[in-house]
Amino acid sequence: MSSPKRIQRQAVKLTKARIDRECAPHASGKQSIIWDIELKGFGLLISGTTKAKSFIIQRDVNGKTRRVTVGRTNVIELQDARKRGAKLLLQLADGHDPKSKSKANTLTLREAFETYLINQKGLREKTINGYRNVIQTRLTNWLDKPLKNISSEMVRNRHRKIQEEVKKRKRTEIAKGHSASNGTMRVLRAIWNHAKVLYPDLPDNPVKLAKREWYPEPRREGIVRVSNLPEFFEASLEIESPIQRDCIQLILFTGFRSSEARGLTWDEVDFEEKIIRLPSIRLKSGRKLDLPMSDFVYKLLKNRRKEGKDNYVFPAISRSGHIEELKHPLKQIKQQTGFHFTPHDLRRTFITVAESCNIPVFALKGLVNHSMGTDVTAGYIVADAERLREPMQIVTNRLKELTGITKKGKVVPFPKAQRK
Repeated sequence: MSSPKRIQRQAVKLTKARIDRECAPHASGKQSIIWDIELKGFGLLISGTTKAKSFIIQRDVNGKTRRVTVGRTNVIELQDARKRGAKLLLQLADGHDPKSKSKANTLTLREAFETYLINQKGLREKTINGYRNVIQTRLTNWLDKPLKNISSEMVRNRHRKIQEEVKKRKRTEIAKGHSASNGTMRVLRAIWNHAKVLYPDLPDNPVKLAKREWYPEPRREGIVRVSNLPEFFEASLEIESPIQRDCIQLILFTGFRSSEARGLTWDEVDFEEKIIRLPSIRLKSGRKLDLPMSDFVYKLLKNRRKEGKDNYVFPAISRSGHIEELKHPLKQIKQQTGFHFTPHDLRRTFITVAESCNIPVFALKGLVNHSMGTDVTAGYIVADAERLREPMQIVTNRLKELTGITKKGKVVPFPKAQRK
């Protein structure tokens, strides 16, 4: 029977004096280990052939016994070695095997991205598709590259190149280049941070752009000005498609985002309670919205309901089954008025008009489903539908005045185009 390669000795409280008393090499000519009784798995390894004495840790990980050298006794103090050893033992306990080939060395951007999508619960399909578009079109050459091979210099160069590419393609649309470039690096940064949590051996995140290196992104401020509202509304009545016409008017009179209005289903419309109930999964905020119908919105939806029994309020022959975009009707309005608007400009218009009505700020945020913020008092406010009903009607009344639907307090009948 062969003799053991190492001599296991009785556990003791390791002290500097005890360590100094131990002679190396060990007289047996074999390695000798003295385990510490204060920190299980921490010990002193004495060489059987040299003068070396080293602090070590040892623990089973994934069914295998792993031993890691913390440091030589002539290089690191006992107290520091014990602290470092405790951290290493925790890593072993978490399943990190220092002797296995680290996944951090081979993890590609593609793999890290797919893992990110799996672990980020609650991402909307639109958000996921947006991230995929960013990664697959702007970082194509990096998809199968190990993350550890992506440097800060590469990030800076790619950041500039994206902006130049978009600027060249769009020519005068510099702002889009800025947004595309910054947005790409924000996605990459999020993916890397997530991967770093899973694989601590990864290098630090290379997206380390200084504040001045990020391109300026002016906040969009497009709205339908008050002076243009009558002409805008009159032009909306002439839109060829009554479905598109009603969708645009619903956005103006509710402040909905375009996707929220276009994807509206009849299951979300409660005529009995006069409430539109949007589930959290459909909203950017991740919070459900119960929005009371004003008289204008109620009439619009009632008329729309008479037109058909489709699942969607604004049906279309499309992959989704509802209107996919509103470029064509807004183009018709531009041709008639000379004004260019986006669907989100209508949301800004609703918010701007609502603010001018001097309704409580919490009511305004509730109407457009904005966060109440971190204010303690705000956290106790529940903006339910009934509390929002009066503010909603106040905003609607003001919009009707501004668009010319009412004059001198009297309701002006809709033109024939409205009754299509």
